[in-house]
Amino acid sequence: MQKSAVYQVPQGDLLMAAREKRKNAALSQTNFQDDVELLRARTKHHNANTKFLNAKGKRLDDLVLDMEVSHGKCQSDSEQKVENLDVPHDQSEEETIKSILMHANSAASFLCQLKTHNQIQAYDGLWMKDVVGIVATLGKLENDNLSKLLASYLGIETMLAVVCKTQTCVQALETYDKEINKISGLHKLGTSIGRSLDDQFLVICLENVRPYAGDFIADDPQRRLDLPKPKLPNGETPPGFLGFAVNMIYINHTDLYYVTSNGRGLRENLFYHLFSSLQVYKTRENMLRVHPLISNGAISLDGGM
Repeated sequence: MQKSAVYQVPQGDLLMAAREKRKNAALSQTNFQDDVELLRARTKHHNANTKFLNAKGKRLDDLVLDMEVSHGKCQSDSEQKVENLDVPHDQSEEETIKSILMHANSAASFLCQLKTHNQIQAYDGLWMKDVVGIVATLGKLENDNLSKLLASYLGIETMLAVVCKTQTCVQALETYDKEINKISGLHKLGTSIGRSLDDQFLVICLENVRPYAGDFIADDPQRRLDLPKPKLPNGETPPGFLGFAVNMIYINHTDLYYVTSNGRGLRENLFYHLFSSLQVYKTRENMLRVHPLISNGAISLDGGM
């Protein structure tokens, strides 16, 4: 019987095949690791883009909210009214002054009456030049309901407060010997118009209040304050949050800059002093749901406070 021949692979060829196999395995492992690193890099880039876009989206949401506030779009669905105070809340300065004049013996009434009759120039004392005005006349709100709420929040005494630039002005408004000197300051002005001044009146000295020290919203002609908005754990703005009271006030351009000697305007000085970061919400329910996020007070358009 004829035996079949057995082919034997030379030893050298086996070694070369093994080396080639190991080489291919190493290349395959390298390619796999390269693919993994590329996938990691792409995932990291994607996550960074997602984070960037989310931040931009939240910033755009904030800008939209800021624009809505600046245009007075904070109407309440119910438009529930609050108790009407004696101090006006609408946009007419003339009507504001008329309401202030109803408080006949107040310091605010004296100053407004002199201004109305153009008599204030007759008093050329240096202290008169440092009287900025009355709180109720120094800012306006587009939303009448919100205006009433903020007036209620401040109270009638603060709404009628006299605002001065310097402590020197404050001291000149009312002088003392052993008792109040009735022939100087506002008492003298009252006598000139046949009125007697109430025993007490509130004065706010801009020189003595602690102003806002942060940034302003970029490119905002009203120089509204860039206050950090409340955020839920997921990073979103709470439902019903409309903005900060201090930013909802419209201020005349001349009062936005250089009201004080250090170049500050009324928003970051007077109104930040009065409202700080008071939050405004659409409803009381919205406000109460985020109580832990409220650090300096809040009000809602349906009367919550």
